[in-house]
Amino acid sequence: MTGAAHRIWDTAPATDWQDAFLAGNGEYGIMVHGRPWAERIVVNHHRFVLPNGTHDARAPQLAALLPRIRRLILADRRAQASRLLAGDGVLRWTQSFHPGFALTVDADGGPVGDYRRYTDFDTGEVVVRWAGGSRRSFVSRTDRLIVTRLDMGACRVGVTGDLPGRPAGLRYAVAAYRRDGLVFLRVRARYPTAGAAYGFEGLTLLCGAVELDGDGVQVDGPALLLTVLDRPQARWRTGGLVRRLTRYRDARYGDLLARHTARHTPAYRRVELDLAVPTAQRAVPVGELLARQAADPHTLDAALLERLFHAGRHLLLSASGVLPPRLTGLWLGSWDAAWAGDFTTDANLNLQLASANVAALPEVTAAHARLVRTQVEHWRRNARVIYGARGLLAPSRTDGEHGHLFHLHPDWPFAAWLPGAHWLLFPLYERHLVTGEPLGEVAGWLVEVAEFFADVLTTTAGEGTWGFVPSYSAETGPLDASGTAVHVAVNATMDIAAARHAFTVAAVLTGQQRWARLAARLPPYRVDADGALAEWAWPGYRADENHRHVSHLYPVWPLDEINPEDTPELAGAAHRALRRRGDENLSAHGSLHRALAAARLHDGPLVEANLLKIVGNDMFFRSLMSAHNPGRVTYNADAVHTLPAVLIEALVQGRPGRLRLLPAPLPGLPRGTLRGVSCPGRVTVEELAWRPGAVRARLVSAVAQRLRIRSPYGESVRQVTAGEPIEVSFTR
Repeated sequence: MTGAAHRIWDTAPATDWQDAFLAGNGEYGIMVHGRPWAERIVVNHHRFVLPNGTHDARAPQLAALLPRIRRLILADRRAQASRLLAGDGVLRWTQSFHPGFALTVDADGGPVGDYRRYTDFDTGEVVVRWAGGSRRSFVSRTDRLIVTRLDMGACRVGVTGDLPGRPAGLRYAVAAYRRDGLVFLRVRARYPTAGAAYGFEGLTLLCGAVELDGDGVQVDGPALLLTVLDRPQARWRTGGLVRRLTRYRDARYGDLLARHTARHTPAYRRVELDLAVPTAQRAVPVGELLARQAADPHTLDAALLERLFHAGRHLLLSASGVLPPRLTGLWLGSWDAAWAGDFTTDANLNLQLASANVAALPEVTAAHARLVRTQVEHWRRNARVIYGARGLLAPSRTDGEHGHLFHLHPDWPFAAWLPGAHWLLFPLYERHLVTGEPLGEVAGWLVEVAEFFADVLTTTAGEGTWGFVPSYSAETGPLDASGTAVHVAVNATMDIAAARHAFTVAAVLTGQQRWARLAARLPPYRVDADGALAEWAWPGYRADENHRHVSHLYPVWPLDEINPEDTPELAGAAHRALRRRGDENLSAHGSLHRALAAARLHDGPLVEANLLKIVGNDMFFRSLMSAHNPGRVTYNADAVHTLPAVLIEALVQGRPGRLRLLPAPLPGLPRGTLRGVSCPGRVTVEELAWRPGAVRARLVSAVAQRLRIRSPYGESVRQVTAGEPIEVSFTR
């Protein structure tokens, strides 16, 4: 495939930060936007969060209230139970993710000819060039530096904290100075109230023909800018930043880039999608790609979809390192982040991680493991103080600094959201299924999840019936007599699915039969009078069938417990539930969650219909970062990070001993090639090629196994040898 498929370019400058081109190393992120003679490089750090008083917030002591809460729920006085579950009823938010500052590059320039800006996914570079100059930037994975090369003649480099929504009382201090013959540009920002952090700092070393100019630096000719960031807890640590940068006083851009690409490029290139797009279409600028899709919103534009696949993997990799991606990935140009720009864990985070294992990005799963590892002890405390239980109870959101569950309100009873830890651990368990790597510490956490479900499983759900009270199908509830959703309830389908999987895995990990006995106590899934999988396994409940979340399809995706091959009747009920569900506000995560479930249910046209809700609804900025809602409302990474997983799931699905080729082929993508996908069951699809009426694949298994391979055109059973590629093909 030509390099054009692995970059985006534009002939128009980004006048708004939302259209800024992006780069990152999983810790630092940059957003490059502005005019040729007035560029702004917004600098982000994964751990830049604004103290708001909730760093030390803890889950409320509710265990003693549980008997009363259960009685109220079973008496259908659920609103009253929700008020008890809310603790003091004050809705506390996580500390909000925020931008740092912007490096400014200004010059007195004349007319600009042959302007072009581009992001190269292969290298992670953002480049701006025109007839009179150029700027190149990347964020090094190897050296933990923001690296920029200026080659535009005379210009002035400065710093500004004048970013939209800046809080009152936030103070920036900028200084340019010379030390040991080197020129530095420093910015410090003090939070209005220190809370858990003192402030944040950035330090830039400027190399080349540079001179101090007040609080900025004059540059004359080529120059290299190297930037590091810090968020100290108690005092400035500038000395350490100076020492870090001084080591690079003689560095060259090309050498630093080579060190970075030695890590970035192989990771990015592990998986590739070729949708048979003509070369000329791959060469068009990003604005034209988006305009062409907008002109025909009911048809998938293969050139745009192919580019979105690669952009999604590039941005997901770039946003993952010290932490997994936030709601905005690793980028934000204003201080008014929606939903605090945090990690929303009841849907968004796992959806963004959906391709990490199958699309061969272990760097992303490792970042997620770091987040979990730092919070497991907090999850234990949540379980203990809210339920008096062993095991793990995860919160619905975190700012990355802790995992305490305090985001509670009568309308948002997240203390009743039981399966969060299972949901968040599943990507780590899936990594084991895909790679065969030992579970290590994850094994213990999985058993703790089972212990939590064992402790909260109760017989008070009815005569001789076991179940979960309270229970919560995020972020909705059964309708009351007035048609209003009351969220706390009994036996959410997601709870049952998560508990069954947790008990099954614990039985394997421990060899103890008690887990099988507990699994047998779980209530069966409920199919309603309309033949649809019910959101709660409890009689008399009516669901809000226009809600954005589809948590009750958890046994379909990601668990694959319900599927058309093994459980056709339940799969039919799940399919009915999926098709019946409306779209509420067309949120990106809602549409793509539906698309993933549709792929598992082998409904390609429904996958395509849900993709079109995204790509046909003006939900991508010119950087190919996505929005949360149509019309580019709310900067949000859910769509761009999740979309690669949807395409992969439509083209290939695996589980131990089984492989499905084209399980949900999209009508609008009649031919193409997918390379490098890894599947549960330790099978890598080195190449999958399809065209009308035919599919061919080259596979390699990491272990010897009997593999059943299915396609729309037939199936085959092959005994495969570890490490030896095999070819399979099927035709109509």
